[in-house]
Amino acid sequence: MTSATPRLKLINVSKTFPGVQAVKSVSLEAYSQQILALVGENGAGKSTLMNIINGVVQPDSGSIMLDGVEVRIDSPRRAQSLGITMIHQELALIPELTVGQNMFLGREPSRGGWIDWNELYRQTQQVLDRLGIAISARAKIAELSIAEQQLVEIARALSYQARLIALDEPTSSLTDRETEILFRLVRQLRAEGVALIYISHRMEEIFALADRIAVMRDGELITAGPASEFTPQRVVQLMVGRELQPSASQPAQPRGEPILRATNLVAGKAVRGVSLTLHRGEIVGMAGLVGAGRTNVARLLFGADRLDQGEIWFEGKPVSIRSPRDAIRLGIGLVTEDRKAQGLFLKQSVRNNAGAGLLERLSRFGFVNFRALTQQVSDLTTRLRVRTPSLNQQVRNLSGGNQQKVIIARWLALQPKVLILDEPTRGVDVGAKADIHALIRELAAQGMAILMISSELPEILAVSDRILVMREGRITAELNRAEATQDRIMQAAVGQE
Repeated sequence: MTSATPRLKLINVSKTFPGVQAVKSVSLEAYSQQILALVGENGAGKSTLMNIINGVVQPDSGSIMLDGVEVRIDSPRRAQSLGITMIHQELALIPELTVGQNMFLGREPSRGGWIDWNELYRQTQQVLDRLGIAISARAKIAELSIAEQQLVEIARALSYQARLIALDEPTSSLTDRETEILFRLVRQLRAEGVALIYISHRMEEIFALADRIAVMRDGELITAGPASEFTPQRVVQLMVGRELQPSASQPAQPRGEPILRATNLVAGKAVRGVSLTLHRGEIVGMAGLVGAGRTNVARLLFGADRLDQGEIWFEGKPVSIRSPRDAIRLGIGLVTEDRKAQGLFLKQSVRNNAGAGLLERLSRFGFVNFRALTQQVSDLTTRLRVRTPSLNQQVRNLSGGNQQKVIIARWLALQPKVLILDEPTRGVDVGAKADIHALIRELAAQGMAILMISSELPEILAVSDRILVMREGRITAELNRAEATQDRIMQAAVGQE
């Protein structure tokens, strides 16, 4: 039975950063034995609100109540002492330490002034066993899968006697089976009296788990209420504040002549004899399970990895792509899967990131025409609806969806003939996803050849004209739009086709 007193109550909480008011007078409640889904576009204020709860940033105004008592949370350590824990999308575990060492880092049990390792591992195993997590307390974090590391993060939260746990996109790197395990654990925590705040862009997860839903937009709380009062369509409409173009399949556009052809590509064990053809004006989706070799193929076509065997033809001529520079000169672009590690200069401005590829073209005698650079970047960011206070804003301060748009803007500035998109909408909200889908279709209609890698089958089916399915380094199926279904794709991905 849910308590009448909220476990957490925010009253008129606000926070302003230079150039933007991130949270505007938000009042919100989270209850024990309930899962509150917090949803909104990237940049809606969800992360700032969670950072306030977790003591990472301090609110400018407003108050926080915990079990009916007003509290001041001025640091993550203070939040932990109050039983509040945040599990971030980017895990904060130390790979070379064991599960037990990570769980009790900085608060190890001691005896006679020395760390009591046996007691540390005993307590760790006790927490793991209570949650039904089949992991050894002495296992190294580096030896665990991402899903297992996610479970360790939750176990660590409970070792602090957590009363409230916030989870930020916890399934973004998990398989369906691993997601089911996580769901079981979240439901178990709810039954044990923990209050949970669950942040996700995936509507199916929200409606599978949530007891209540709260929607944020532009830093404000738009509404909150029982999940039974919402539909996925209603949530999306409240999140974006506008009608989205449906992601349902659009009529296939007539494709042009072949522009890129690869035959019998081999690279170690990751790519084992892949052949494919991309046509002008065509969107080719590439599906498959994690580790199937999709990203490896993209990197080979872009010259980022060495090719052991095979041939690549571009515009009817054999070519040697030994580096990304070779690919770019031909007219091939790659939006990488990991935008932060491989795509962005995080401490640089939006202008510098989006305009990086234009520097050579807009330079003369060693001087860059910054007026022309600024104008072109401004036109692109406006076209892609990048939400930023200014072009001078550091790109690391943008939401994930806007960061992704900045990377795409960089490639559009170079006007590539072939654009490879590796998980282009991972971690972005529904509004940004709809914008990116519309842009992909627009680029194809203008004659660009698109190769889109995605782990989301609805996205693959909605956007692609043709679908390639990979398994264990090989293409196991090629399906046109009319014959492709989620079942057929999955059968090919697991070897049942």
